[in-house]
Amino acid sequence: MVRSLSSAQNSAGIQTLLDAEREAQKIVQKSREYRTKRVKDARSEAQKEIEEYRSQKEAEFKAFEKEHSSGNQKAEEDANKEAEAKVKEIKGIGSKTGSKVVDQLLAAVIDVEPKPLR
Repeated sequence: MVRSLSSAQNSAGIQTLLDAEREAQKIVQKSREYRTKRVKDARSEAQKEIEEYRSQKEAEFKAFEKEHSSGNQKAEEDANKEAEAKVKEIKGIGSKTGSKVVDQLLAAVIDVEPKPLR
């Protein structure tokens, strides 16, 4: 009877150990799943931060570009105004003295005075 009691106790002890091992495996599995989830969450959060940083830097660059290109645009507008003023001035001079210049050119071509070469 001692043997059967001892054998039953051994069997119960083994069963308890097996149950404890199964419980430990479940805990380890849950821990692995939790770790995997945390890694995925961390990657996702890092990607989000990268996108926010990229958007911020792009906005800063566009503001910088706008600020500095507006100076070039102003200089270009000033140069165009100056060029238009010069063109008007030249056209005005041409309309005033254009016929006189044409008459002088025609006279120089038509009224040739030959001179001997020395």
